[in-house]
Amino acid sequence: MIKDITIGQYFPGESVLHHLDPRTKLLLTVLYIVILFMAKSMLAFILIVLLTAALIPISGISFKVIAKSLKPLLFIIIFTMTLNLFFTKGEGEPLLSFWIINIYKEGVSFAIYMIVRIICLITGTGVILTYTTSPIQLTDGIEQLLAPLSKIKLPVHEFAMMMSCALRFIPTLVEETDKIMSAQKARGADFTSGSLIRRAKAIIPILIPLFVSAFRRADELAVAMECRCYHGGEGRTRMNSLHFSARDLLVTLVFVLFGAGVVLLNIFTRGIGIGI
Repeated sequence: MIKDITIGQYFPGESVLHHLDPRTKLLLTVLYIVILFMAKSMLAFILIVLLTAALIPISGISFKVIAKSLKPLLFIIIFTMTLNLFFTKGEGEPLLSFWIINIYKEGVSFAIYMIVRIICLITGTGVILTYTTSPIQLTDGIEQLLAPLSKIKLPVHEFAMMMSCALRFIPTLVEETDKIMSAQKARGADFTSGSLIRRAKAIIPILIPLFVSAFRRADELAVAMECRCYHGGEGRTRMNSLHFSARDLLVTLVFVLFGAGVVLLNIFTRGIGIGI
């Protein structure tokens, strides 16, 4: 499962999303999240699912990669579904009643909506931003979007650099974790059987060398940056300048239209019992 974690990875390609300006993709990610949480009706959720499903082939990212990104979060998805299923009260008679457990129609609906929302959130933000944007482009985009804050002496460049380094080293730490787990298994460690407390204790031999490795890599990175005379963003130039194009405007317009569609569906379906 460790190898299946694709969060923070960049997959090179020549799709429309790959060629968008990183600033546009950052803004589209925020807009997508707003649209996703504005959806309050069944038809609005269907529209969100269609948008998310369309983004996958447009980005050129395979469905296998998307499925692998969801696999490590399966426990969170099931846990969230269970909480909403059993603890959401509804009107009228429950669909299922057993001891102190009552499952209502509203609980089933809300659980389904929460699952769809989590899956769309992970898939959509990954496809729009991290999967199709290199760490360098992401750093430049964050820095330029936050550039006005530098007028009040906020370290915008340093913040963007930290974000870039964090995303860059996620795949490295995942690979390091997999190596440590393989080494521990070769020594007889068991991470899959036993009680929950026993499994938690079995993770300790993984966390300690992982933290040591992470601090060592951070120290090596700091030394390498100092050896190259890195001194922050003041006076630095960029090899590639960012430019908005007609493509950026067109894709942004499409997202705005989807957002308007979600709002209209919320308004016109609330009165006929579809809204949640």
